[in-house]
Amino acid sequence: MHILEIPSFFPPSGGLFCLDQAKALAMLGHEVRILSNVQLGLTIHKKDYFTLPFGRYEHQMDSVMVYQSYQRGIPKAIRYNVNRWVSIVQSMFKDYEAKYGRPDILHAHCAKWAGYAAMKISQEYGIPYVITEHLSKAIFNDEFCFSGPQPFQIPMLTDAYCHAAMVIPVSKELVGSLAVYFGSDYQWKAIGNIVDVDFFHYQQREPLQGRPFRFCCLANYWPLKGYDILFAAFCRLRQQGLDVELHIAGRDTDCKECLSLLKEAVISHGLLDKLGVRELLFHSDALVLASRSETQGMALLEALSTGIPIVTTEAIPQSVRPQQGCSFVPIDDVTALVDAMRKVSQQQDFDGESVSKKIAEMASPQVIGKKLEQLFSEIVASK
Repeated sequence: MHILEIPSFFPPSGGLFCLDQAKALAMLGHEVRILSNVQLGLTIHKKDYFTLPFGRYEHQMDSVMVYQSYQRGIPKAIRYNVNRWVSIVQSMFKDYEAKYGRPDILHAHCAKWAGYAAMKISQEYGIPYVITEHLSKAIFNDEFCFSGPQPFQIPMLTDAYCHAAMVIPVSKELVGSLAVYFGSDYQWKAIGNIVDVDFFHYQQREPLQGRPFRFCCLANYWPLKGYDILFAAFCRLRQQGLDVELHIAGRDTDCKECLSLLKEAVISHGLLDKLGVRELLFHSDALVLASRSETQGMALLEALSTGIPIVTTEAIPQSVRPQQGCSFVPIDDVTALVDAMRKVSQQQDFDGESVSKKIAEMASPQVIGKKLEQLFSEIVASK
């Protein structure tokens, strides 16, 4: 099959889940490329806004060809930026088709706005499209406000869902969660994201004798990640006399507000790249996440893949919870989090290698790639 991936987000704005799936499908022998238009913001991207290329160009990322464009967003002009983003993607597709031919299927990542752009392209060219949805209700909550008229985005995104050959939420629960905005009158099949199990491989940890037990938390510093609860729980652990450290990493974990809350034995690493994340996991004994909302929890799966246990909250959807290596506590319950962290720090018989193998069986590139391949083949054959 000829598959064109269209991400809503791509570096420097995240979105590498698109690259992971493109690589997995290419490994199965399919012709796969990525068409990426990234909107840059003056406040978020600053230097990138002025220094990244202004024209369209092709480049390779892990042996996958990316047809790239960077759009300079206009502050506060949301509707204009959306319409311009979609029109740029449509224009890029016209150039792409002239050079590489018409794809058999379009694979958009997130309805906002790749899914909507894929719908417009599908209507013009007759190509089926699917949408893998990664965004949580919490993200849409921040953008949509019902105090006035219905946000203009909702009917557009609802159309993108309804006209898709298939919507692919990363967890079953995401469909019900997003129904408040988009309903559920569309075809869907849940398929989780890929864990790079070769990169996040099992690693035996150094003996605990003579050193503290190291917790780590991999999450951006924003309210839904529950850092306030985590810091409170960690302080109680220290007060109980446990020899523990907490290492935190993610966007804004080195900002002034976060740093002002850090206590003894809490170390901030700021935003880490993929290699830095792995090194932190390899030097940690457990991962803890006090999340109030999660669509899948990729950091947890990556941690398990390296062979350490996790402590997290009931925010992790039931449909994507691994069966081993996990302790789940109620959301916003400091006492329960303290108890779970203490138990995991005193655990003597954790079989990290076995858990790592289970993650490979659940979310490796081969496993997820084959699920996508089968789904895409059925859609293309039925058109």
